[in-house]
Amino acid sequence: MPLNIPRTIEWVENKVRLINQLKLPYALEYIETGDWRRVAEAIRTMEIRGAPAIGVAAAFALALATIHSSARTLSETLKELEECAEALKRTRPTAVNLFWAVSRVLDEARKAAEIEDLRKRVVETALMIQRIDEEANRMIGNYGEKLIENGDTVMTICNAGSLATSYYGTATAPLYVAQEKGTKFRVIALETRPYLQGARLTAWELKQAGIEVKVVTDNAIGIVMQKERVDLVITGADRITSKGYVANKVGTYPLALVAKEHGVPFYVAAPTSTFDLSIEKGEEIPIELRPSEEVTLMFGKRITPEGVDAIYYAFDVTPPKLITGIITEKGVLYPPFDKSIKRVLL
Repeated sequence: MPLNIPRTIEWVENKVRLINQLKLPYALEYIETGDWRRVAEAIRTMEIRGAPAIGVAAAFALALATIHSSARTLSETLKELEECAEALKRTRPTAVNLFWAVSRVLDEARKAAEIEDLRKRVVETALMIQRIDEEANRMIGNYGEKLIENGDTVMTICNAGSLATSYYGTATAPLYVAQEKGTKFRVIALETRPYLQGARLTAWELKQAGIEVKVVTDNAIGIVMQKERVDLVITGADRITSKGYVANKVGTYPLALVAKEHGVPFYVAAPTSTFDLSIEKGEEIPIELRPSEEVTLMFGKRITPEGVDAIYYAFDVTPPKLITGIITEKGVLYPPFDKSIKRVLL
Protein backbone atom coordinates (compact mmCIF):
# COMPACT_ATOMS: atom_id res chain seq x y z
CA MET A 1 0.00 0.00 0.00
CA PRO A 2 1.93 3.07 -1.20
CA LEU A 3 1.22 6.22 0.81
CA ASN A 4 1.44 9.77 -0.47
CA ILE A 5 4.16 10.28 2.16
CA PRO A 6 7.93 10.12 1.66
CA ARG A 7 9.97 7.60 3.61
CA THR A 8 11.32 8.90 6.91
CA ILE A 9 14.78 7.34 6.67
CA GLU A 10 16.63 5.44 3.95
CA TRP A 11 20.01 3.85 3.28
CA VAL A 12 21.29 5.31 -0.01
CA GLU A 13 24.71 4.42 -1.45
CA ASN A 14 26.36 3.96 1.94
CA LYS A 15 24.82 7.14 3.32
CA VAL A 16 21.80 7.83 5.50
CA ARG A 17 19.05 10.07 4.14
CA LEU A 18 16.37 11.23 6.56
CA ILE A 19 13.64 13.83 6.76
CA ASN A 20 14.43 16.75 9.06
CA GLN A 21 11.20 16.70 11.02
CA LEU A 22 11.94 20.01 12.72
CA LYS A 23 11.31 21.71 9.37
CA LEU A 24 7.84 20.23 8.81
CA PRO A 25 5.22 21.30 7.83
CA TYR A 26 6.87 24.39 6.35
CA ALA A 27 9.46 22.57 4.27
CA LEU A 28 10.29 18.99 3.31
CA GLU A 29 14.03 19.02 3.92
CA TYR A 30 16.40 16.07 3.98
CA ILE A 31 19.61 15.41 5.89
CA GLU A 32 22.06 13.19 4.01
CA THR A 33 25.25 12.09 5.73
CA GLY A 34 27.95 9.47 5.83
CA ASP A 35 28.90 10.38 9.42
CA TRP A 36 27.35 8.35 12.24
CA ARG A 37 27.84 11.32 14.58
CA ARG A 38 25.48 13.41 12.46
CA VAL A 39 22.84 10.70 12.74
CA ALA A 40 23.34 10.61 16.52
CA GLU A 41 22.90 14.38 16.62
CA ALA A 42 19.70 14.08 14.57
CA ILE A 43 18.34 11.61 17.14
CA ARG A 44 19.35 13.79 20.09
CA THR A 45 17.87 17.02 18.66
CA MET A 46 14.71 15.26 17.41
CA GLU A 47 15.36 15.96 13.75
CA ILE A 48 14.33 12.32 13.61
CA ARG A 49 12.04 11.02 16.35
CA GLY A 50 9.58 8.25 17.12
CA ALA A 51 10.73 5.06 18.81
CA PRO A 52 10.84 2.75 15.75
CA ALA A 53 12.49 5.40 13.54
CA ILE A 54 15.09 6.06 16.23
CA GLY A 55 15.88 2.34 16.30
CA VAL A 56 16.39 2.26 12.53
CA ALA A 57 18.47 5.44 12.67
CA ALA A 58 20.71 3.95 15.36
CA ALA A 59 21.20 0.78 13.31
CA PHE A 60 22.10 2.83 10.24
CA ALA A 61 24.50 4.95 12.33
CA LEU A 62 26.33 1.77 13.36
CA ALA A 63 26.50 0.75 9.71
CA LEU A 64 28.06 4.12 8.82
CA ALA A 65 30.58 3.78 11.65
CA THR A 66 31.62 0.38 10.35
CA ILE A 67 31.84 1.30 6.66
CA HIS A 68 33.85 4.46 7.25
CA SER A 69 36.07 3.06 10.00
CA SER A 70 39.83 3.41 9.52
CA ALA A 71 40.57 0.59 11.96
CA ARG A 72 43.03 -2.00 10.64
CA THR A 73 42.04 -5.03 12.70
CA LEU A 74 38.81 -6.78 13.53
CA SER A 75 39.21 -6.10 17.25
CA GLU A 76 39.81 -2.38 16.64
CA THR A 77 36.78 -2.14 14.36
CA LEU A 78 34.59 -3.89 16.91
CA LYS A 79 35.87 -1.60 19.67
CA GLU A 80 35.00 1.49 17.58
CA LEU A 81 31.56 0.03 16.92
CA GLU A 82 30.94 -0.55 20.63
CA GLU A 83 32.02 3.02 21.45
CA CYS A 84 29.63 4.30 18.79
CA ALA A 85 26.86 2.16 20.30
CA GLU A 86 27.41 3.65 23.76
CA ALA A 87 27.22 7.19 22.33
CA LEU A 88 23.99 6.34 20.51
CA LYS A 89 22.40 4.90 23.65
CA ARG A 90 22.96 8.21 25.43
CA THR A 91 20.98 10.22 22.88
CA ARG A 92 17.42 9.23 23.95
CA PRO A 93 17.12 7.08 27.11
CA THR A 94 13.38 6.25 27.06
CA ALA A 95 12.78 4.72 23.61
CA VAL A 96 13.63 1.04 24.01
CA ASN A 97 13.69 0.41 20.22
CA LEU A 98 17.03 2.24 20.11
CA PHE A 99 18.59 -0.17 22.61
CA TRP A 100 16.97 -3.16 20.90
CA ALA A 101 18.38 -2.17 17.51
CA VAL A 102 21.87 -1.42 18.84
CA SER A 103 21.98 -4.73 20.70
CA ARG A 104 20.84 -6.65 17.63
CA VAL A 105 23.52 -5.08 15.42
CA LEU A 106 26.28 -5.65 17.99
CA ASP A 107 25.29 -9.29 18.46
CA GLU A 108 25.64 -9.88 14.74
CA ALA A 109 28.90 -7.91 14.48
CA ARG A 110 30.50 -10.06 17.16
CA LYS A 111 30.01 -13.15 14.97
CA ALA A 112 32.28 -11.74 12.24
CA ALA A 113 35.48 -13.54 11.28
CA GLU A 114 37.19 -10.54 9.67
CA ILE A 115 36.59 -6.82 8.95
CA GLU A 116 34.75 -7.16 5.62
CA ASP A 117 32.52 -9.82 7.12
CA LEU A 118 31.75 -7.47 10.03
CA ARG A 119 30.85 -4.62 7.67
CA LYS A 120 28.59 -6.86 5.63
CA ARG A 121 26.87 -8.25 8.71
CA VAL A 122 26.27 -4.80 10.23
CA VAL A 123 24.83 -3.26 7.06
CA GLU A 124 22.61 -6.26 6.35
CA THR A 125 21.34 -6.31 9.95
CA ALA A 126 20.55 -2.58 9.84
CA LEU A 127 18.58 -3.02 6.61
CA MET A 128 16.81 -6.03 8.12
CA ILE A 129 15.79 -3.94 11.14
CA GLN A 130 14.24 -1.41 8.77
CA ARG A 131 12.34 -4.17 6.93
CA ILE A 132 11.14 -5.74 10.18
CA ASP A 133 9.79 -2.38 11.32
CA GLU A 134 7.91 -1.73 8.08
CA GLU A 135 6.43 -5.23 7.99
CA ALA A 136 5.41 -5.03 11.66
CA ASN A 137 3.68 -1.71 11.08
CA ARG A 138 1.69 -3.11 8.19
CA MET A 139 0.54 -6.01 10.38
CA ILE A 140 -0.40 -3.58 13.16
CA GLY A 141 -2.54 -1.85 10.57
CA ASN A 142 -4.21 -5.10 9.54
CA TYR A 143 -5.16 -5.94 13.13
CA GLY A 144 -6.02 -2.40 14.21
CA GLU A 145 -8.26 -1.41 11.31
CA LYS A 146 -10.90 -3.83 12.57
CA LEU A 147 -11.41 -1.46 15.52
CA ILE A 148 -12.42 1.43 13.23
CA GLU A 149 -15.99 1.64 11.93
CA ASN A 150 -17.66 3.89 9.39
CA GLY A 151 -18.33 7.34 10.83
CA ASP A 152 -15.87 6.97 13.73
CA THR A 153 -13.78 9.74 15.22
CA VAL A 154 -10.32 8.57 16.28
CA MET A 155 -8.16 10.63 18.63
CA THR A 156 -4.38 10.42 18.83
CA ILE A 157 -1.47 12.26 20.43
CA CYS A 158 2.01 13.22 19.22
CA ASN A 159 3.10 11.51 16.01
CA ALA A 160 3.10 7.73 15.96
CA GLY A 161 2.77 7.93 12.22
CA SER A 162 4.83 7.02 9.21
CA LEU A 163 7.23 9.81 10.16
CA ALA A 164 7.96 8.02 13.44
CA THR A 165 8.80 4.70 11.77
CA SER A 166 10.24 3.25 8.57
CA TYR A 167 6.79 3.43 6.96
CA TYR A 168 3.05 3.31 7.78
CA GLY A 169 3.49 4.20 11.45
CA THR A 170 2.09 2.44 14.49
CA ALA A 171 -0.97 4.40 15.64
CA THR A 172 -1.60 5.54 12.05
CA ALA A 173 -1.20 2.13 10.43
CA PRO A 174 -4.79 1.10 11.30
CA LEU A 175 -5.97 4.41 9.85
CA TYR A 176 -4.19 3.84 6.56
CA VAL A 177 -5.44 0.26 6.23
CA ALA A 178 -9.00 1.34 7.13
CA GLN A 179 -8.81 4.07 4.50
CA GLU A 180 -7.53 1.55 1.96
CA LYS A 181 -10.58 -0.63 2.68
CA GLY A 182 -12.99 2.28 2.18
CA THR A 183 -13.88 3.02 5.81
CA LYS A 184 -14.91 6.66 6.35
CA PHE A 185 -13.68 8.27 9.57
CA ARG A 186 -11.98 11.40 10.88
CA VAL A 187 -9.05 11.99 13.20
CA ILE A 188 -8.55 14.47 16.03
CA ALA A 189 -4.87 15.06 16.79
CA LEU A 190 -3.66 16.66 19.99
CA GLU A 191 -1.16 19.40 19.15
CA THR A 192 1.39 17.91 21.61
CA ARG A 193 3.42 20.70 23.13
CA PRO A 194 6.21 21.71 23.17
CA TYR A 195 7.39 20.28 19.83
CA LEU A 196 3.86 20.21 18.38
CA GLN A 197 4.33 16.81 16.77
CA GLY A 198 0.58 16.36 16.49
CA ALA A 199 -0.07 19.73 14.89
CA ARG A 200 3.02 19.75 12.67
CA LEU A 201 3.62 16.10 11.82
CA THR A 202 0.50 13.98 12.31
CA ALA A 203 -1.74 16.60 10.73
CA TRP A 204 0.71 16.96 7.84
CA GLU A 205 0.98 13.28 7.00
CA LEU A 206 -2.74 12.55 7.41
CA LYS A 207 -3.56 15.46 5.13
CA GLN A 208 -1.01 14.16 2.62
CA ALA A 209 -2.72 10.75 2.81
CA GLY A 210 -6.17 12.27 2.26
CA ILE A 211 -7.56 11.55 5.74
CA GLU A 212 -9.77 14.16 7.42
CA VAL A 213 -7.93 15.54 10.46
CA LYS A 214 -8.52 18.33 12.96
CA VAL A 215 -6.12 19.59 15.63
CA VAL A 216 -7.03 20.48 19.21
CA THR A 217 -4.93 21.95 21.99
CA ASP A 218 -3.61 19.52 24.60
CA ASN A 219 -5.66 21.11 27.38
CA ALA A 220 -8.90 20.74 25.37
CA ILE A 221 -9.17 16.97 25.63
CA GLY A 222 -11.85 17.13 28.34
CA ILE A 223 -14.22 19.46 26.53
CA VAL A 224 -13.59 17.74 23.20
CA MET A 225 -14.54 14.38 24.72
CA GLN A 226 -17.72 16.02 26.05
CA LYS A 227 -18.73 17.97 22.95
CA GLU A 228 -17.39 15.86 20.06
CA ARG A 229 -18.18 12.20 19.63
CA VAL A 230 -14.85 10.43 20.10
CA ASP A 231 -15.16 6.70 19.45
CA LEU A 232 -11.60 5.50 19.85
CA VAL A 233 -8.15 6.61 21.02
CA ILE A 234 -5.01 5.09 19.48
CA THR A 235 -1.54 6.16 20.61
CA GLY A 236 1.98 4.95 20.05
CA ALA A 237 4.52 3.87 22.67
CA ASP A 238 8.21 4.30 23.40
CA ARG A 239 8.50 1.50 25.95
CA ILE A 240 6.08 -1.10 27.32
CA THR A 241 6.89 -3.15 30.42
CA SER A 242 6.12 -6.81 30.97
CA LYS A 243 3.02 -5.85 32.97
CA GLY A 244 1.69 -3.38 30.40
CA TYR A 245 2.84 0.00 31.70
CA VAL A 246 3.26 2.25 28.67
CA ALA A 247 5.71 5.13 28.33
CA ASN A 248 4.71 7.50 25.55
CA LYS A 249 4.89 11.19 24.72
CA VAL A 250 3.96 13.34 27.71
CA GLY A 251 0.21 13.97 27.74
CA THR A 252 -0.71 10.37 26.98
CA TYR A 253 -1.47 9.57 30.62
CA PRO A 254 -4.02 12.42 31.06
CA LEU A 255 -5.53 11.47 27.69
CA ALA A 256 -6.02 7.92 28.98
CA LEU A 257 -7.63 9.24 32.17
CA VAL A 258 -10.10 11.38 30.21
CA ALA A 259 -10.88 8.50 27.84
CA LYS A 260 -11.59 6.23 30.82
CA GLU A 261 -13.92 8.81 32.37
CA HIS A 262 -15.90 9.05 29.14
CA GLY A 263 -15.94 5.35 28.33
CA VAL A 264 -13.82 5.71 25.18
CA PRO A 265 -11.67 2.68 24.31
CA PHE A 266 -7.96 3.48 24.66
CA TYR A 267 -5.56 1.45 22.53
CA VAL A 268 -1.77 1.52 22.24
CA ALA A 269 -0.15 0.50 18.94
CA ALA A 270 3.43 -0.75 19.05
CA PRO A 271 5.66 -3.45 17.55
CA THR A 272 7.00 -6.13 19.87
CA SER A 273 10.43 -4.46 19.68
CA THR A 274 8.96 -1.73 21.92
CA PHE A 275 8.37 -4.17 24.80
CA ASP A 276 10.95 -4.28 27.56
CA LEU A 277 10.46 -7.55 29.42
CA SER A 278 13.32 -6.78 31.79
CA ILE A 279 11.12 -4.41 33.81
CA GLU A 280 7.60 -4.67 35.25
CA LYS A 281 6.49 -1.37 36.79
CA GLY A 282 6.16 2.08 35.30
CA GLU A 283 8.56 3.68 37.77
CA GLU A 284 11.34 1.48 36.39
CA ILE A 285 11.19 3.22 33.01
CA PRO A 286 13.84 5.94 32.58
CA ILE A 287 12.03 9.17 31.70
CA GLU A 288 13.92 11.68 29.61
CA LEU A 289 14.17 15.17 31.11
CA ARG A 290 14.83 17.54 28.23
CA PRO A 291 16.23 21.10 28.25
CA SER A 292 14.09 23.88 29.74
CA GLU A 293 14.56 25.97 26.59
CA GLU A 294 12.41 23.59 24.58
CA VAL A 295 9.44 24.85 26.60
CA THR A 296 10.43 28.46 27.30
CA LEU A 297 11.20 29.13 23.64
CA MET A 298 8.81 28.66 20.73
CA PHE A 299 10.28 28.87 17.24
CA GLY A 300 13.26 30.67 18.71
CA LYS A 301 11.24 33.29 20.60
CA ARG A 302 11.01 33.33 24.40
CA ILE A 303 7.45 32.92 25.73
CA THR A 304 8.25 33.03 29.45
CA PRO A 305 9.84 35.88 31.46
CA GLU A 306 13.63 35.95 31.65
CA GLY A 307 14.79 33.92 34.62
CA VAL A 308 11.74 31.60 34.60
CA ASP A 309 12.70 28.05 33.65
CA ALA A 310 10.50 25.06 32.79
CA ILE A 311 10.24 21.40 33.77
CA TYR A 312 9.98 19.20 30.70
CA TYR A 313 9.59 15.46 31.15
CA ALA A 314 9.37 14.26 27.55
CA PHE A 315 7.30 11.17 28.41
CA ASP A 316 4.77 9.95 30.93
CA VAL A 317 3.60 6.47 31.92
CA THR A 318 0.08 5.13 31.48
CA PRO A 319 -0.84 2.26 33.82
CA PRO A 320 -2.38 -0.90 32.35
CA LYS A 321 -5.71 -0.34 34.13
CA LEU A 322 -6.39 2.55 31.71
CA ILE A 323 -5.50 0.60 28.54
CA THR A 324 -8.15 -1.31 26.59
CA GLY A 325 -5.68 -3.17 24.40
CA ILE A 326 -2.25 -3.13 22.79
CA ILE A 327 -2.13 -3.56 19.01
CA THR A 328 1.00 -5.44 17.89
CA GLU A 329 2.13 -7.16 14.70
CA LYS A 330 1.18 -10.44 16.40
CA GLY A 331 -2.37 -9.44 17.26
CA VAL A 332 -4.25 -7.29 19.77
CA LEU A 333 -3.30 -7.99 23.38
CA TYR A 334 -5.90 -7.57 26.11
CA PRO A 335 -5.79 -7.57 29.94
CA PRO A 336 -4.42 -9.09 32.01
CA PHE A 337 -1.37 -7.82 30.14
CA ASP A 338 1.19 -9.64 32.24
CA LYS A 339 -0.25 -12.87 30.83
CA SER A 340 -1.06 -11.80 27.26
CA ILE A 341 2.36 -10.13 26.76
CA LYS A 342 4.27 -13.17 27.97
CA ARG A 343 2.11 -15.47 25.88
CA VAL A 344 3.03 -13.60 22.71
CA LEU A 345 6.63 -12.61 23.41
CA LEU A 346 8.04 -15.55 25.34
